[in-house]
Amino acid sequence: MSALPANALVPGAFVDGSARVGSGEDVVDLRFRALVGEAGWSRLPAAVQRRFSKRLAPGQVLLYAGEVLETRLSRAGKVLSFLARAIGAPLPLADGMTGGATVAVMENAALGGQSWTRTYARAGRFPQVIHSVKCFAGATGLEEHVGCGIGMSLAVAEEGGALIFRSVRYFLDVGRWRVFLPRLLEPGGMEIVHRDEGDGAFLFTLALRHRRLGELIRQTARFRDA
Repeated sequence: MSALPANALVPGAFVDGSARVGSGEDVVDLRFRALVGEAGWSRLPAAVQRRFSKRLAPGQVLLYAGEVLETRLSRAGKVLSFLARAIGAPLPLADGMTGGATVAVMENAALGGQSWTRTYARAGRFPQVIHSVKCFAGATGLEEHVGCGIGMSLAVAEEGGALIFRSVRYFLDVGRWRVFLPRLLEPGGMEIVHRDEGDGAFLFTLALRHRRLGELIRQTARFRDA
């Protein structure tokens, strides 16, 4: 699906992808809505629409708290996770990891998107903290940067009432230059699913599948609106 400008789908949208709603001063973020499209967005539960249309003021933090229900890493997934520590450990570190978790979201205007910080408890050890930035840019309209110049472009869609993010291309930014990772060297297809469960709760599922090695990583967590 090709990306659209963040203000292309809703009349009255501002250039930063937001718009005022109703007769008051409430401002909503239209950027994810534009990427999903009006038809898909209308099929999402109202709770999902609210979570992905909150416009955050500078310095404002949106928090979700919950727990990791399961983490599965294949042998190849363990190797990949270990190697990824060199770029800040953006993948789950241990097979079978469960426990408390939080997600903090902040607007990052300087980078053109949102900063996401995920904290995962680890028994007897310091928690794992994963930093990433979702930038509304690139060929698909959305990129996720994990540090050291490494990132991936994402396609966003609604499927079965869930919001789905899928990797399209991996890349490395070196200064002003961008190098796309050859398909043969890609770690696999990343899929992230946000599925509402009602009553303020939702499931977050991350899966990384390699076309030859099968599923490398799967993690499922349940969060609640703070």
